[in-house]
Amino acid sequence: LGQANRTGTKVEFKPDADIFEVTDFKYGILATRMRELAFLNRGLAITVTDERGKEDRTERFFYEGGIVAFIEHLNSSKTAVHKKVIYFERRGDGCEVEGAFQYNDGYAEALFSFVNNINTVEGGTHVSGFRSGLTRTFNNYARAHNLLKKSDPPTGEDLREGLTAVISCRVAEPQFEGQTKAKLGNSEVQGFVEQSVNDALGAYLEENPRVAKGIIHKAVQAAQAREAARKARELTRRKGALNPGSL
Repeated sequence: LGQANRTGTKVEFKPDADIFEVTDFKYGILATRMRELAFLNRGLAITVTDERGKEDRTERFFYEGGIVAFIEHLNSSKTAVHKKVIYFERRGDGCEVEGAFQYNDGYAEALFSFVNNINTVEGGTHVSGFRSGLTRTFNNYARAHNLLKKSDPPTGEDLREGLTAVISCRVAEPQFEGQTKAKLGNSEVQGFVEQSVNDALGAYLEENPRVAKGIIHKAVQAAQAREAARKARELTRRKGALNPGSL
């Protein structure tokens, strides 16, 4: 619109009805994806405008907090165990990782992973590195501060109960499994992400012992519930085996 002292690129496209069965764009899907990209790229403003109706529909997405704001958005309807979102960022040779997570009082795990802004819905090595780093760091802290008593250390599943996390990696030469790029296969990324989690989370737990105790206590309760459920299943099976009707 008029003269400018900057340059830019404008891209236009139209879906071919001979190839695509459905050529009607759904505003909700596009807006969700643009919001996601704004979260992943801190400081980037994205505006979506739908000009198909009688009145234009416009939304602007801009988040200075980046993926920290993403976590706050995901947990907005839940009760957080700790108010401040745990955040870490690390750069290495050919790889950058950015992560944020927060625990809530729920029981489900919500982990979203991305590589170069691509949603890796099936996870991959970056997710494996995050999970192993999380489990090892929490258990090491719990042992060092005698928080487990005589009980066995919680498993990774116990420690991820009520966890909401976003892991975003930027990899110079990503190796995806499959054409849909749903899973990352770079083996070197796993160790890099795991070490990043160990360093950042270890420092956070030492600086926030109250939060650390609360999360570990929640994980220990999850482990106890899991063990009680296992014993109940075994008892039910034994009773079933002793039933005369099954002989």
